[in-house]
Amino acid sequence: MRVDADLQELIPGYLENRHTDVKAMLEALEQGDYETIRVLGHSMKGSGGGYGFDAITEIGSALERAAKAGDAEAIRQGVGTLQTYLQHVQVVYES
Repeated sequence: MRVDADLQELIPGYLENRHTDVKAMLEALEQGDYETIRVLGHSMKGSGGGYGFDAITEIGSALERAAKAGDAEAIRQGVGTLQTYLQHVQVVYES
């Protein structure tokens, strides 16, 4: 993943917050709290592209839709996709 060097100080915190979102969404799913998942998905949809992470935007959008539909299986899949992405993404900063 190539990211503008101007964002270098922000990216580690941004990605750590996505790890926190994974935990929060799994907890919310256990509690049937689809609204929390919808809000987190919506936030990722809005922020991903701004940091250069179009995949996070797409995952967030899918999670938001799944939460609106109350589709627990799609949420589990989306959270799994996000976890995998976060585990494997390698950031290269470009000037």
